[in-house]
Amino acid sequence: MNGKLYLVSTPIGNLKDISFRAIEMLKSVDYIACEDTRHSMILLQNYDIKSKLIAYHKNNEKNSAQGIIDLLLNGKNVAVISDAGMPVINDPGNVIVKKAIEENIDYTIIPGANAGLCALVLSGYDADSFAFFGFLSEKISERNIQLQKIKAFEGSRILYSSVHNINKDLEALFSYLGDNEVCVVSEISKMYEKVIFFDLSNAHIENPKGEFVIIIKYVENSQNALTDEEIIERIDDYIKKGVKKSDAIKFVSTSVEKTKSEVYNLYEKYLGK
Repeated sequence: MNGKLYLVSTPIGNLKDISFRAIEMLKSVDYIACEDTRHSMILLQNYDIKSKLIAYHKNNEKNSAQGIIDLLLNGKNVAVISDAGMPVINDPGNVIVKKAIEENIDYTIIPGANAGLCALVLSGYDADSFAFFGFLSEKISERNIQLQKIKAFEGSRILYSSVHNINKDLEALFSYLGDNEVCVVSEISKMYEKVIFFDLSNAHIENPKGEFVIIIKYVENSQNALTDEEIIERIDDYIKKGVKKSDAIKFVSTSVEKTKSEVYNLYEKYLGK
């Protein structure tokens, strides 16, 4: 009989931010797969959890995932945790979930803290529509693609940033979004938790410490300031996704201070060049 896979959320700050069920499950499984065994030991020792540990991180994820599957197929129960928060969400775990589905292995989630959602709540920004974009890439070409997607999304946007990149990331956002309002949250649920609001033109963190979450505020009709070139780019983006030209023009016209006919004429002029 196969074992069962458990995806267990761990605290993102205060060690007490863990559920009774999570502790119970981590004590009962045969193995715990974690990103950094030394880091995870702090949590596990605090709750007298003595299950065997397996290293499961980005650098060995594919190979380790198969090893974990082998354990599950041999009847062992395995929990997957990340250094903080929810496995899979910008952390290892996705590969093992896919393999578990392929092998028809039973699996479940033990819910808990997530830094991005906590920061969104703390920001007070609209939470009816939001998207998570993870960390900005170090590669310029990839980062530019990310920034384009961030700019295009109509809702609150959630990003993670490291202590080394926070100010560079804020500058990159300013270059693409202009003077948008952002909320920067750090040390969530810890003693020195901070929630700071900036306009991107003057956003700067003095002596940054720890990990950061950036929430970009969405203001309805903020896309009205799109240039003609940006309007054309947005229509092209819709068309590339399979939307009919007439529908793409209609969609874009609803978010700019131009009528549908004006947007149509603009786009036809562009095509005639």
